Amino acid sequence: MKTSQITTAQRIKAIVGGSIGNLVEWYDWYAYAAFAIYFSNSFFPDSDMTAQLLNTAGIFAVGFLMRPVGGWLFGSIADRIGRKKAMTFSVLLMSFGSLLIALTPTYNTIGVLAPLLLLIARLLQGLSVGGEYGVSATYLSEMATPDRRGFYSSFQYVTLIGGQLIALGIQLILQKLLLTESQLESWGWRIPFVVGALLSVIALYLRANLHETEAFETKKSVDENKKGTLKELLKHPKALLTVVGLTLGGTLAFYTYTTYMQKFLVNTVHLTKEESTLISFISLFIFACLQPVFGALSDKIGRRPLLLSFGILGTVFTYPLLNALSTTTSMWGAFFLIMAALLIVSGYTSINAVVKAELFPAEVRALGVGLPYALTVAIFGGTAEYLALWFKQQHVEHYFYWYITACIFFSFVVYSRMRETKKTSSLDKD
Repeated sequence: MKTSQITTAQRIKAIVGGSIGNLVEWYDWYAYAAFAIYFSNSFFPDSDMTAQLLNTAGIFAVGFLMRPVGGWLFGSIADRIGRKKAMTFSVLLMSFGSLLIALTPTYNTIGVLAPLLLLIARLLQGLSVGGEYGVSATYLSEMATPDRRGFYSSFQYVTLIGGQLIALGIQLILQKLLLTESQLESWGWRIPFVVGALLSVIALYLRANLHETEAFETKKSVDENKKGTLKELLKHPKALLTVVGLTLGGTLAFYTYTTYMQKFLVNTVHLTKEESTLISFISLFIFACLQPVFGALSDKIGRRPLLLSFGILGTVFTYPLLNALSTTTSMWGAFFLIMAALLIVSGYTSINAVVKAELFPAEVRALGVGLPYALTVAIFGGTAEYLALWFKQQHVEHYFYWYITACIFFSFVVYSRMRETKKTSSLDKD
């Protein structure tokens, strides 16, 4: 079906279907990060808290290493046989990984097999999430009308953040209403992984009823050897390197202020687990609401001004914000500092998906968006938490703040040399 012939209701259904599956995938991914403070002892006993978190963060990082494989595999599937089928396969794989974590016995029951099964589950989830980003970013960008691409594609990060919000929401309910801390550490941490496996059924239903994009349908006649292949992708070296540079600072800042922040608030700021969960939940909810606002703004003024704003403000304020956060004693003081950081990061998160999609032709778009992004996230996003904890253990935590600053500055240099993709979009050539 042609994009121009799709009704508003069908377009909304497509956006919801494409992004809700994304929500389920990211919920499963973040449930691990949110509940690591409770289950780390079940898999890595007999060590201090920071060491346990280092071990669970290590497995979290290993999961990231599968992302480039997922970006290549699902990107190729999406460019060869369709965006819809690739999105369906990725959510199936994620649900299997989540169920495996939910059912894995503890170290005290099966010994070294416990962390090994945890590792396998994370590898499967890393494969799935690595494929999900490129395919869903491509799908949402292709289904949007030219004048609303920034707005529609921003919902990828709304649902990505939404997945984390649901994980934190379940954590809050379990903490405040249903279970004691000892119950959470004993068996309650398994509940969110069961929920994740069940949510995937809803995502599968929604994705089974989606329309394929016009951009993919019109390229069906293209030579199969040119669709979704690395050889064809390498004909776009500038676009590939742009995605890497574009992603570097933004993804590191994003993972620092979202995935790692809950542990930072407990381990460095010395808030309680319940206080850190509440702050994370409220700040992430506001952050999610900001994404369509920034996305719509990019449709009016262009993508480049938002990226440049993130690059400049991120370079100047990252160290002061994190340094102030590490020394604050107020729960709400911590909240406002995190919100300031997330407001800056929104200049990247809200539009990065559409900017990358605008760089590549349809026959390699999902692969071009997904693979270089996944490689960058694996190296910098996946190691962010581990590096932060390692620097803390070495009593030089402020080195991590400078590391983030340097990476954002590198991305700023890339943004300053980029053309405005809204005006030169490859999506307009489909």
